[in-house]
Amino acid sequence: MKYNKEDREKYSEAIDRMQEGLDSMIDLYNEAEDDVVLIAYEEEVIHAIKKAKETFGDEFIDQKINTIVKEVLSLMEGGQTPKKDK
Repeated sequence: MKYNKEDREKYSEAIDRMQEGLDSMIDLYNEAEDDVVLIAYEEEVIHAIKKAKETFGDEFIDQKINTIVKEVLSLMEGGQTPKKDK
């Protein structure tokens, strides 16, 4: 295949843009963190959360769940742990 000067410049620019895109993808991959599951919900709970979100909306249910979790964790910090309760 023969190229003229204009074609060579276009291909060179396209290759440069592809290389930049590849570099960006490599950076994203290198900066990615493993997703750690904080809470292993039971299937029944997952179903209930999904249903509640459909009814009341994501933001509302997320706020309520966060409030409940904060309350439970604050009780644990206050000394109410399973070992002490028994």
